[in-house]
Amino acid sequence: MRTTESSSNYDNLESMEVAELIANINKEDMTVPMAVQQVLPAIEGLIKEIVVRMKNGGRLFYIGAGTSGRLGILDASECPPTYGVSHDMVIGLIAGGDLAIRKAVENAEDDAEQAWQDLKANGIKEGDTVIGIAASGSTPYVIGGVEKAREEGLLTGCITCNAGSPLAEAVQYPIEVVVGPEFVTGSTRMKAGTAQKLVLNMISTAVMIKLGKVKGNKMVNMQLSNHKLVERGVGMIMDATGLEEKVAREKLLQFGSVSEALKDLEK
Repeated sequence: MRTTESSSNYDNLESMEVAELIANINKEDMTVPMAVQQVLPAIEGLIKEIVVRMKNGGRLFYIGAGTSGRLGILDASECPPTYGVSHDMVIGLIAGGDLAIRKAVENAEDDAEQAWQDLKANGIKEGDTVIGIAASGSTPYVIGGVEKAREEGLLTGCITCNAGSPLAEAVQYPIEVVVGPEFVTGSTRMKAGTAQKLVLNMISTAVMIKLGKVKGNKMVNMQLSNHKLVERGVGMIMDATGLEEKVAREKLLQFGSVSEALKDLEK
């Protein structure tokens, strides 16, 4: 039996008071970062390979089904506003298409051919990276996608929560975060989903830092898409240059990003 399907460490959940339920869920959640810590070398190896390719124009694709697919889409969708990159630099694909982001699409994850078709529809090319995300490590949509990507000479990795899975065997850089049984047996949106989110945070953040999208510890390439972010940008320029608020704001609005404003001020 896969670890993600093994019986919960708790039983008779319906008889627990709310305080006991959330305390036990929290207790289980505390184990997730420790499980991620065990696989940091594997995460590091994959990130380094991604950076090499993306510095030469490669892109990053996440493919998944259900919760795993949604987490990939979430991570990809945050890259443009956070780091000012184009929307086709990091792309999340989910079995069943965009409809599956909100509603389950019957049998979509069982189609081993569809992921590659979805990747081709997004212009997959030499130098790109494909990361398959599947808690079980056995999702046909994901396995089929990474297998074909690897055949085509692309860099492949995965994030799974079972050891020795078919998905891990199919890629060059497997990340296996074994978090143990879920609080609700088999509900991998819980600890497994949290683990996947933590690893995705590491991958996209480290990659973007290494691509020069962060200066110091600031998101200097973020999109100025609302008042809060404009104010944050003004503060960044003031901190970096000592300019008064009015001048910093004028510079930010003139150039459209903290990074470009600082470049002009450094001339």
